[in-house]
Amino acid sequence: MQQEYEQLERNIREYKEILGSERVKSEVIKKELRNIKRKLGDERRTRIIPDEADDISMEDLIAQEDMTITITRDGYIKRLPLDTYRVQRRGGRGVVALSKKEEDTVQDLFVATTHHLILAFTNTGKVYRVKAYEVPVASRTARGTPIVNVVPLEPGESVTAMIPVESYDIGGYLVMVTRQGMIKKTALKAYDTSFKSKGLIAINLREGNELRWVLWTDGTKDIILATKLGKAVRFDEALVRPMGRNAAGMAGIKLAPDDALVAAVAVDKNDKRDLLVVSEKGLGKRTPLAEYHRKGRNIQGVRTLTITQRNGNVIGAVVVDEDDEVMCITSEGVLIRLPVANIRRTGRLAQGVRIATPDEGSTVVAVAKVIRHAAERPDEVS
Repeated sequence: MQQEYEQLERNIREYKEILGSERVKSEVIKKELRNIKRKLGDERRTRIIPDEADDISMEDLIAQEDMTITITRDGYIKRLPLDTYRVQRRGGRGVVALSKKEEDTVQDLFVATTHHLILAFTNTGKVYRVKAYEVPVASRTARGTPIVNVVPLEPGESVTAMIPVESYDIGGYLVMVTRQGMIKKTALKAYDTSFKSKGLIAINLREGNELRWVLWTDGTKDIILATKLGKAVRFDEALVRPMGRNAAGMAGIKLAPDDALVAAVAVDKNDKRDLLVVSEKGLGKRTPLAEYHRKGRNIQGVRTLTITQRNGNVIGAVVVDEDDEVMCITSEGVLIRLPVANIRRTGRLAQGVRIATPDEGSTVVAVAKVIRHAAERPDEVS
C-alpha cells in the first residue's frame, strides 16, 4: 500500500507538470504520436479532397435493390425484397403474399429497384410520380399502407397502372389503353415537368371509361390487346400516332357487348418469345408470338384461349421466354412464383395446363413477369 501511495504521488506530480507547461504537454503528445506511428503507421487509405461535398439527397443514402411492389383493390401499397418469394414448381399452392382482411384482394404487382421513378396512373386519366423508396416496406403478409399516403389521390380516384422508369432521358413513349379499348401514345418527355399536388392529365376519358394499362415503348413495337373471353388483336404501334397529354386517343379493339379488355402488352416485330395467357381458375398456356399475326387496329382479333368451365375467363397475359419466371396472385392474397419452363407450349386454341391451384372460392386475379434486370423495360406486365 505504501508503494502504491508513493506511485500515485509521483503520477500526480507528473500530471500537474504536464498540465502546467505547454512545452511539456507538446513533448508528451509528440512522444505518443511517434509510438502510434511506429506501431500502426502505413500508407493513407483515404483521399483528402479540399473541395466541399455536393448536397447529399435522401436517394444517395438508399441502397439500390430489386423490390416487389403490390397494390390491393382497396388501395393499399407495399414493397418488400424480391427474394422474399422462393421459386416453386408449377401447380403449387404458393405462399401468402397478403393476409386476407376485410375482403381486400391484390389488384396489381410489379418489380422495380428502389431508385426507380414510379409514374402512377389513375382510373380518371391522371398521372402522379413518386420514388420507389417512398413506398413503405411491409412484411410478406401485411396489407400495406393506404396508397393515398404515397400518392395524393382525389376522392373516387384509384391507381390502375404504375410504370417504373430510371429517368426521362431514356426517352420512348407511354402507350395508354382504356377499359373500353381506346389507345393513346404520348412521348415520355412530355411528362418531364413539375408535377402539382393534383397530378397531370395523362389522357382525356369519355364518361364511363377508365384508364387501365400503360406501356412503355420505343415507338417501333407491336401492341397486343387481349380480352376476358379469349380474343386478342396485334397491330403495329405506328398505327397509333403520337398525341399530346390532353388527347383522348383512338380505338384499339372492337369489344363484344359482354367482353372486356384484360391485358395489353408491347412486343418487338420479330419477337421469338411466347404470350403466356392465364385464366381465373389457375390454368395457363404459352403460345409463340408468331401465331398472332399482325393486323389492323380496331378489329375483334383472333382466339387466344378457348374459354370453358374448366379454365374460366382470361385474367391477364404477359410476354415470356424459356428463362423467365412469373408470379400469380389469387383473390385470397396467395402468391406463387414459378419458372416459365414448367409451362409447356401449346396452340392458340388450347385450354392450357394448371400453373396455380387457388383455394376453393378464390380465383387468380393478377399475373406478372419477374424482371431479371433492373433496367429491363416494364412494357410487358398485364
